[in-house]
Amino acid sequence: MISPPAGTRVWLAAGVTDMRKGMDGLAALVQTALSENPFCGHIFVFRGRRGDLVKLLWFDGDGLCLFAKRLERGRFVWPQAASGSVALSAAQLSMLLEGIDWRRPTRTWTPELAA
Repeated sequence: MISPPAGTRVWLAAGVTDMRKGMDGLAALVQTALSENPFCGHIFVFRGRRGDLVKLLWFDGDGLCLFAKRLERGRFVWPQAASGSVALSAAQLSMLLEGIDWRRPTRTWTPELAA
């Protein structure tokens, strides 16, 4: 994935989105449903009804970018809220795009104190 600059905020649009929408339709959705400016440099993430497709909308300074990812198996983890938005960190976005449950990551190693 192309790395956004440091300090870029990531917003998940809660609920489901019509995945037929393109760049302009999603930008309008950012303005109306999320009350944000789509040209502010933040990343906005949308998920369809089936849950296996996400679209990311991002203004990189030169123009709007639209990225899409479809999982061949499984579904993207999404908040239960029907409307609004959820802020994610860059690490959580990375986990989301890998199909990992970003809400409860489990550690594979726990430090132990030497006795």
